[in-house]
Amino acid sequence: MQRRTRWIAGGVLVAGLLVGGAGVAVGAVRDDDGSDTPITGPALEQASQAALDHTGGGTVTGTEVGDEEGAYEVEVTLDDGSMVDVHLDERFRVLGDETDGAGEERDG
Repeated sequence: MQRRTRWIAGGVLVAGLLVGGAGVAVGAVRDDDGSDTPITGPALEQASQAALDHTGGGTVTGTEVGDEEGAYEVEVTLDDGSMVDVHLDERFRVLGDETDGAGEERDG
């Protein structure tokens, strides 16, 4: 009977490790603060306009409140298909931008 108890305990331990590892993997995929709260209300219009003015056009394809680079982040897809993240302060002034995925600021 002890042998069976050991097998059951071992199985429970392995299952716990697998579930815990999956939780760590999911947490690693999230952003630093674990949230991607979109910009809403009047702030959405102001942030979108500031970002589009900065990029010279394109389409807003994503927004985020309180990203690591400023108060707001607006993702703009340009006419050539490239994406630019525009970082704004709380007054919708441009702090900087970067080509999505490249991690480098673009000239502009």
